[in-house]
Amino acid sequence: MATNVYFSQKVKAEQDLYEDIVIESLKMYGQDVYYLPREVVNEDSILGEDIESVFSDAYIIEMYIANVDGFEGDGNLLSKFGVEIRDQANFIVSKKRWNQYIGTRSSGTLGNLRPGEGDLIYLPLSKSLFEIRFVEHESPFYQLSNLPTYTLQCELFEYSGEQIQTGISDIDTAMEDISQQIVMVINNSNGTDFTIGETIQQEIGSSGEYVTARVVSYETVDSSTKKLFVTGWATTDGEYHEFTTDTIDGQTSSAQWTVTDVYNIDDPIANRALTTDPQSRNQEFEVEADGIIDFSESNPFGELGG
Repeated sequence: MATNVYFSQKVKAEQDLYEDIVIESLKMYGQDVYYLPREVVNEDSILGEDIESVFSDAYIIEMYIANVDGFEGDGNLLSKFGVEIRDQANFIVSKKRWNQYIGTRSSGTLGNLRPGEGDLIYLPLSKSLFEIRFVEHESPFYQLSNLPTYTLQCELFEYSGEQIQTGISDIDTAMEDISQQIVMVINNSNGTDFTIGETIQQEIGSSGEYVTARVVSYETVDSSTKKLFVTGWATTDGEYHEFTTDTIDGQTSSAQWTVTDVYNIDDPIANRALTTDPQSRNQEFEVEADGIIDFSESNPFGELGG
């Protein structure tokens, strides 16, 4: 038996009214967040992943946090690798607002289709980044035969070397605290200094590809030598490359210097040659481990102290 032809749940005026009420509610009870679409640099066609992802855009939009009693997930766990924070959150965003402010301008993995798994959400309230794990588009379930919202199921983002340069100081500064910093000893300037926050680049041979990083700060050694502190190390071809003793260029300042040494900021040997891995963090791990566990051995012939 067919439904009653005199009643319909597909009245366009009612659907538009319902959608407008949802948007107004999100504006009243939601939070302003930044949406960071993931840009694929060099996708692995076999595994379907891209380790060298780039996040260069950030769009502000209102979203409602569905977890009113706090973040969900496994919380804080103490494992053999240290403390792991596995907070999860669900964000509700209007489809109409997302298409209007993000979808038409996004250059992410899915373009303007919908929010994509792997995109990031920066929550200024907790100053944390969440990664979208799944996009639910059927909740609430066809109340007026339409679907006005997305529910973004997110998990706290685990940084693994992605390049995040959005131009939003709060986001970029937060990344400096967790990303690796390297130090470059540079000299022979063309008379121009790098500006804080700009991107520097060094060509990989003559391939037209570059190693890039963002300037955090620098200090003067003498009249012709400086130490340049950079972070956000990345490559344009998606392969692993390091900065070498060659020329580096500033993309905005047009400064040009010659690199004479590169080392990790935690390396205590500041004047060594380029014979060890500048990306290593062995010294930092050693210091942290010594502060947690006593590795001194008092009884080499047994497990009991003597």
